[in-house]
Amino acid sequence: MATCYLGIGSNLGNRRKNIKLAVKKVGALKDTCIIKESSVFETLPVGGPAGQPNYFNSVLKIQTKVPPLILLKKLKRIEKELGRGPSLRFGPRTIDLDILLYADKVIKNKKLTIPHPRMFLRDFVIKPLKEVL
Repeated sequence: MATCYLGIGSNLGNRRKNIKLAVKKVGALKDTCIIKESSVFETLPVGGPAGQPNYFNSVLKIQTKVPPLILLKKLKRIEKELGRGPSLRFGPRTIDLDILLYADKVIKNKKLTIPHPRMFLRDFVIKPLKEVL
């Protein structure tokens, strides 16, 4: 089993409920278990269009046997199930699920970059990540 950290964010609809539903769905993934969940932090949007609502952000520490690209595909399916559709880059969304770290892997291709390329520049990722390390 690989230890993995996932970032979760929501700034549309019932943000807290969206995060809870995403956590529940991640926990239900085959060969995956949640080890620890951070607090939920409210943060200002970073980048993207002006005037969008504040985000709720959280981080999950999980253990999984699911390989990184397949995990990404499963997370994208959860986003879609929770109402995320096409949107502007850094635009508002019902849910956003990102793989921040996956064991000691370093991956860089068109679909996935691990470690997440902007995680160390974002307090809304670092603060909850510190809680679950």
